[in-house]
Amino acid sequence: MSHLLAKIKEEALKALPPTLFFFVILHIVALIRSLMVKGTGLEIPTSASVLIASLILGKSVLVADMLPFINRFPDKPLAWNVGWKTLMYALVALVVHFLERLYDIWKESPTLAAANQALFTDINWPRFLAVQILLVTLIFNYCVIAELSRAFGRGNLKRMFFGPMPRRD
Repeated sequence: MSHLLAKIKEEALKALPPTLFFFVILHIVALIRSLMVKGTGLEIPTSASVLIASLILGKSVLVADMLPFINRFPDKPLAWNVGWKTLMYALVALVVHFLERLYDIWKESPTLAAANQALFTDINWPRFLAVQILLVTLIFNYCVIAELSRAFGRGNLKRMFFGPMPRRD
């Protein structure tokens, strides 16, 4: 039983950094979306839905990182893996963002097909694309930080930012 608890703790600690990152950035996205729709009567996501989405995205990043094709360019400069991972994670974010909008419309539609049709005809594409651009930018930042952390070694980037720094003589 203690081996199981140790494994659960290990997995939870691995999921913590991406989950916290996505929790913060999804709140930023929610704030920007709420500012963009202020006065229109549209619903904005709650902290609970942002928490659930960040937990899902945090674990999704860990699962994606275990896939053999995600670290596609291990012998190339970091920019290659950053670009590739940004593309992969951005595609996932696009699908999640689209499904989130689809779910909102599906609650009021008779069928999923009708909801999908209504989404494509009624969506505010400039706002949808603005949120996507914001997400891609933030995902890019996550990928840069994650790749630098991997390159510097476990814990070294954290030590650089939060200390203690080694003494220089």
